[in-house]
Amino acid sequence: METDETSGAAGLSVLIADDHTLILEIIGLVLENTPDITLTTAISVDGAIEKMRAHGPFDLILLDLDMPGMNGGETLRQISGLNAGRPVGIITGGPTPRVIEEMSRNGAAGVVPKTTSMKSLTNAIRFMAAGERYFPLELMQEQKAAQNAFVSPLSEREVSVLHELADGKPNREIGENLKLAEATVKMHVKSICRKLGVSNRTQAVIAARNLKLV
Repeated sequence: METDETSGAAGLSVLIADDHTLILEIIGLVLENTPDITLTTAISVDGAIEKMRAHGPFDLILLDLDMPGMNGGETLRQISGLNAGRPVGIITGGPTPRVIEEMSRNGAAGVVPKTTSMKSLTNAIRFMAAGERYFPLELMQEQKAAQNAFVSPLSEREVSVLHELADGKPNREIGENLKLAEATVKMHVKSICRKLGVSNRTQAVIAARNLKLV
């Protein structure tokens, strides 16, 4: 059952959706003593959407990456749209360089590890609500190290196409998103398959994920 925790009559309105109720309770205990933040909670994506429909846009929404109904970047974009373009971030137990890249690419306001101290979480909430992007330094360093460890054989445009392939989009939609002719997209897909040593787009996505290209 979704719950609401209120920590003051004014200030930042924050919605945190996480299916671990203990985490929500701990966060609620901390934020109830933070007068400039009003917290609303939900335990699923559907629950978060219900709260948004009842409340309207929030100053910040944090979504658990692994809760029911969560589908990565697709859900992130959906919730961002429903939140009138206001910031939406991710909270997760074990962020990887790939998660950081994917969430950043899909417009996340930040990625907050569940190991973050409550004081740092409060600061991160204020930071993201102010329109800034919050990605902890150690996570960014891990991402940079992973990127430097492997030199991609793909061009920048091929990487863009590959990300669209990883989202399961057909050539026509990829072309529309990247402003490319469908024939050009097909050419890029063939080049990607050749460079990765695979025979079709599905294998290309699997190979790219193994190489941490997407």
